[in-house]
Amino acid sequence: MNAFGQLRHFDRRQALSGLGRGLLGLGALGATGASLSGCTSSQGSDRSGQKKDTRSITVGSKGFAESWITGELYAQGLRNLGYTVDLKTNVGSSDIISAALLSGQIDLYPEYTGVMLVSFMGEDRLMDSAEETYELAKTWAEDNRVTMLNATPFENKNAVAVRKEFADEHDLKTVSDLKGIGDFTYSTYPDNVTGAQGYEGIVDSYGLENMKLKTLSIGLNYQAIERGEIEAADVFTTDPQLLRSDLVVLDDDKKLFGFQNVVPLIRDDAFAELDDDASHFLNELQSLLTLEAIQAMNEASAINRLDPAQVAKMFLDDNGLM
Repeated sequence: MNAFGQLRHFDRRQALSGLGRGLLGLGALGATGASLSGCTSSQGSDRSGQKKDTRSITVGSKGFAESWITGELYAQGLRNLGYTVDLKTNVGSSDIISAALLSGQIDLYPEYTGVMLVSFMGEDRLMDSAEETYELAKTWAEDNRVTMLNATPFENKNAVAVRKEFADEHDLKTVSDLKGIGDFTYSTYPDNVTGAQGYEGIVDSYGLENMKLKTLSIGLNYQAIERGEIEAADVFTTDPQLLRSDLVVLDDDKKLFGFQNVVPLIRDDAFAELDDDASHFLNELQSLLTLEAIQAMNEASAINRLDPAQVAKMFLDDNGLM
């Protein structure tokens, strides 16, 4: 059974049951104001509080809440197993953080399978399934002496969203429907202008010569579209804002955005230094990261302004991983 087959056997409600109770308890605390950048490290201990012999590993994450949370989940869980973990957040884009991995500046980080195909392999053909995407991404990992563990049940892919009023006015249901509405402005983040799944790829694949571009940092697109500064926005399907807005996500009828499940990438030499408990923990954690779970954690961090470290600890505690 492959990584995806194993994941389907887990109860999708399991990961949420404890997190919901934890969020109720933490809600009264408000924002922590803690910095999300820099790096931290600590000596691991077991549940009895006794110090363990440790091995060192450096975990990295990118510059947005979902990656911060996932990096914290990896780091805190590994510390609990007795590893000394150096956590580096805001390392950079996929190209930058993968270069840091391959050069030994970090040992482990979470990556999206579809990103690996497009950004690392230059793959522009559309995949038929998440499984096919995973297997092709794994060839890149093997070629670069990187170990790729199991994928999450959730995927976080790009999507095109418009206000409901705008969708109703132009009878928009799919991205292809945007072709006949005249000029409009679409926003995406600076790293997503070029490439098969970026702004230029959408224009080419869907024939949207009428789609003008405005680049905005991740997260600012929601404010811009709500204020009417843009008509369409690049969103991520795990964004918690989608649960509380009147935005309509248009169907990607050409399947341009592919499949984007998350996998831990560990350089082979670093993986060889880990005991089996590390890979067992990471694979068990991955199996619990459903769409509902990651949206709840994203909401706690990005909207309720809780520190990603707090959110990760709650999740690990409530799911018996700490």
